Amino acid sequence: MWQQQELKLAPRSRGFHLITDEIVDALPGLSHCAVGLLHLQLLHTSASLTLNENADPDVRHDLDAFLRERIPGDLPYFRHTLEGPDDMPAHVCASLLGTQLSLAVRKGRLALGTWQGIWLGEHREHGGSRRLLMTLNGDG
Repeated sequence: MWQQQELKLAPRSRGFHLITDEIVDALPGLSHCAVGLLHLQLLHTSASLTLNENADPDVRHDLDAFLRERIPGDLPYFRHTLEGPDDMPAHVCASLLGTQLSLAVRKGRLALGTWQGIWLGEHREHGGSRRLLMTLNGDG
């Protein structure tokens, strides 16, 4: 089985957002997949995807605070500044964290650890909606 579709995510504020449920809800074929892989590709260069803590929102806050401190918008050597002071730092964060995830599927569900969830990292102050290409491959 192959299934591919695009999910349009609503605009979010800068920071990290748990999007696991949105992804699962948008994949009706997931429940029919006994074993497989789900590949997620964020179609943007100033946001990221990562797999991390799904229970305590302080973890999302703390990672955002860590990145903002280490990659501020006023670094004097940044040349790419036409789109605002948050744009180049957003590109750096997206490159460090990545824009793709490949996740195992088992018994019709994502094979995530107990405390794992999929995060969207929005690294712009006003990034707008984001598009996520989801490709599911597996056997029923």
